[in-house]
Amino acid sequence: MTTDKQQQYDQLFQRLDALCDGESDPIALMATISCELYHQFESFNWVGFYRNVGNRTLKIGPYQGGHGCLTIDFDRGICGRCARQMKLLNIPDVDAEADHIACASSTRSELVAPILDRHGELIAVLDIDSDTPALFDHCDEINLARIAAYFLN
Repeated sequence: MTTDKQQQYDQLFQRLDALCDGESDPIALMATISCELYHQFESFNWVGFYRNVGNRTLKIGPYQGGHGCLTIDFDRGICGRCARQMKLLNIPDVDAEADHIACASSTRSELVAPILDRHGELIAVLDIDSDTPALFDHCDEINLARIAAYFLN
């Protein structure tokens, strides 16, 4: 399955390279990336960005799927933890996490990656939710970390 998954990621990055070539606007990049990720993987039930708007606050950015939380403080939830720690978080069972914010009651696993600019400042976190428990593996982690490169222009 990992080989098939990696092939899906390879196809995704080919499209993203073409679509995002020369684009430097972070909102345009977020919209394009969230759309492509959401449509590439059936098991991704929500894909989106929470933008760092200052004052230790994340605000909803471009996304695909049902409604997300509008505002998340850095001190709350998995996305807030990712923003605080500035590291990728793979959560196989969101119900086992005391600080999980349930925007959708069907969510079972979550992968959240920090998006930094070329100066190392947090622009946003990329949040991917799945209704499948323990969906995300090392292949997802490695490939989702690559998304940050699109924001280094």
